[in-house]
Amino acid sequence: MNYYDEYRGKLRTPEEAVKVVKSGDWVDLSPNITFPVLLEAALAKRHDELFDVKIRSNLIFHRLKTVESDPERKHFIYNSWHCSNYERQLCDRGLCNFIPMIFRNLGPYYRHFLTVNVAMASVTPMDCHGYFNLSVGTGVTRTILEKADIVILEVNERLPHMLGGFDEMIHISEVDYVVEGEHEALMQFPMEEPTESDLRIADYILPMIPSGATLQLGIGGMPNVIGSLLAKSDLKDLGMHTELCSDAYYELHQAGKLTNAKKNYYRWKGLTGLAFGSGDFYKWIDNNPTVIAAPLEYVNSPEVIGRIDNMISINNCIAVDLYGQISAESAGLRQISGTGGQLDYLTGAAMSRGGKAFICMSSTYQDKQGKTHSRIVPFFQGDIVTDPRSQAYYLVTEYGIVNLVGRTSWERAEMLISIAHPDFRDELIKAAEQQKIWISSNKR
Repeated sequence: MNYYDEYRGKLRTPEEAVKVVKSGDWVDLSPNITFPVLLEAALAKRHDELFDVKIRSNLIFHRLKTVESDPERKHFIYNSWHCSNYERQLCDRGLCNFIPMIFRNLGPYYRHFLTVNVAMASVTPMDCHGYFNLSVGTGVTRTILEKADIVILEVNERLPHMLGGFDEMIHISEVDYVVEGEHEALMQFPMEEPTESDLRIADYILPMIPSGATLQLGIGGMPNVIGSLLAKSDLKDLGMHTELCSDAYYELHQAGKLTNAKKNYYRWKGLTGLAFGSGDFYKWIDNNPTVIAAPLEYVNSPEVIGRIDNMISINNCIAVDLYGQISAESAGLRQISGTGGQLDYLTGAAMSRGGKAFICMSSTYQDKQGKTHSRIVPFFQGDIVTDPRSQAYYLVTEYGIVNLVGRTSWERAEMLISIAHPDFRDELIKAAEQQKIWISSNKR
């Protein structure tokens, strides 16, 4: 069969393709650097003739023309599963609504409960067998396309082709329309320079990571700092099993540390669901048989994670209360990011033989007025709990590291206060006393 004939028969301009969207539809867009910029821009041009079109996506870094063209939200209602910095700003402006979820459950949510009238996704060019690669959107895209009434693909000639375990491709026979066009260079996300706090936190964690460990490094500066420092360490034969693959893993590869040789599960291969980073990083993951993309339903499964020996999970958080509850996604009621896979990796690393799960944070932060606040607080007041106190393990600040597993409420209070900034410890002790989680023998 000549798949190119079928391809040409389904080829449309972006403006022609988006004519299938009707008022009231649910429209899903592929995430991060697979965001379909041409289709979304064409859809935005229809804002005067469409009403109540509900759009879903996550981790979007491009400006959403559908949203920016409709500040009253009469035409397009945007919703995010996990906020990027840009989507966070949209939430602040009342132009985005957050959808609570755990990333590994996203596939089943769509499969069993959600409606998708139109799905739009960016993909690599079609191969001679009629397949498009879902690239760095593999973690969440395939199930959405399967659920959609109408599938529109936007061919992005710049996307890296990611080899996959499964669900990393879609065939032309499963597609309704295809669009083409010129794309700008992929957005790049180089690693940030570490702060003094980052380096001190890393000093506590690095001695606890053995050679042969498999790493999950979360989104944010601190996990990347750990990866960069591990690249300069004496450790050997590190592995990768992670929700997000970024430049930290590329640095480990460049240093000869990332071999996946000691993994007892998917030996010689690193698994991921999402990926974004620098230009060199995109070249590294392109057609690389040692970097395998798979659905987050699988990659983030605690059962799968737990099968990997010496699984090390390193993530950030925003705040912790004296009971050990962890918020990694909101500041009070303000949505910052999302749950993602943090809870999955806490759970899975704890199930792993030799595994450890670390949650990191600087001890303080400054607000817009320059006032300093403690990230360790007496109790939460509206903050979204990402990780329950029953699944809090290693907590790390620049002042130390504690393990809350099996600890009483008064032990947790004492341990957490010991790694709080010294300027806030007295008031935290007073709060613990008022909350009746402090005993006379606790260290002050």
